Amino acid sequence: MTYEHPQQFSPPAGGPLADAAAPEAESAVSIVSYNIHLAIGRDRHYRPKRIAEVLREIDADVVALQEVQLGGSGFDMLEYLAEATGYEPVAGPTLDHPRHGAYGNAVLSRAPVRTVRRIDLSVPRREPRGALDLELDCAGRPLRVIATHLGLMPAERRKQIKRLLRAFEDDEVMTTVLAGDLNEWFLWGRPLRWLHAYFKETPSPRTFPSGRPLFALDRIWVRPRALLRQVRVHNSRLARIASDHLPLVGVVHP
Repeated sequence: MTYEHPQQFSPPAGGPLADAAAPEAESAVSIVSYNIHLAIGRDRHYRPKRIAEVLREIDADVVALQEVQLGGSGFDMLEYLAEATGYEPVAGPTLDHPRHGAYGNAVLSRAPVRTVRRIDLSVPRREPRGALDLELDCAGRPLRVIATHLGLMPAERRKQIKRLLRAFEDDEVMTTVLAGDLNEWFLWGRPLRWLHAYFKETPSPRTFPSGRPLFALDRIWVRPRALLRQVRVHNSRLARIASDHLPLVGVVHP
């Protein structure tokens, strides 16, 4: 595995939230879920710059990231990505990795972040997990975004989804988005059935592995369901090599 020192480049122009000339775009919020795999690509090269370039390609309003270095004893990839792309960063560390330092979930947002809550989803004797629970101000409209990365074992995911569903009960009024790598391989498993029951079924295009996607591990749900207008995979040439997951993009009208 080879390493490249990250290089900065100019932030992009604003996404749909900044486009005052297009009323339809003003009301739309684009949201991405992206497991960046520590910026280690399919070629086994460590290239944070490629992740930043994929984010520039998508040019979304909100990005939920998984497997991100968050500083501490290691490189602060979240800070690098925020500076390189012009987003406001929010860190959600779940563990302190002996090699990579603080590590876990993160959100990058162009919409102002009003509140931040961190939900512990850890299960005993398993890797610590969590979720970031944010309230965003999308041009005066509140939007709740919960970004997460669930565990590898079925029993672990069942417990984590139950905790998330309890968290959703806190606010039945605000538009709510759940975005993340759910690690759910079983299409008819209980975690997906529970989420479908709460959010209603959502398109689930395949995102993993990025070279030839076979599994829909990355998901975006919205409640009320009618506000989710589009779900697609960003399948560019660069995205197919930058990480082992492809980014999943959703468009919401809160």
